[in-house]
Amino acid sequence: QLQLVESGGGLVQPGGSLRLSCAASGFTLGNYAIGWFRQVPGREREGVSCISPGGGTTKYADSVNGRFISSRDNAKNTVFLQMMGLRPEDTAVYYCAQVPSTIEAPCAIYGGRFWGPGTQVTVSS
Repeated sequence: QLQLVESGGGLVQPGGSLRLSCAASGFTLGNYAIGWFRQVPGREREGVSCISPGGGTTKYADSVNGRFISSRDNAKNTVFLQMMGLRPEDTAVYYCAQVPSTIEAPCAIYGGRFWGPGTQVTVSS
């Protein structure tokens, strides 16, 4: 069975940091690009970042560029999202998922599948 599980969310003050983890089971994570997404109730899901299978390529939404860093440890079947300089607007449930990967586009912030259950990130205002 293919499964992803997010962890690491919590409540932080503006300007604080969190490190989210996306742990895989049932497949070799290193074969897949992984994206991070977030969603607030009543709003459209937003693509946050993606990382290519080997970790050589990352992409970020403009809203988080320069503040978030995605990385991975394929030996541990885990992808990370280091979140810095958090703002109240970053409050959301964060999800990881498999995303498309091609030679032309090693990762994409869309088309997620094998979604995890999500982890809540709350930034106080």
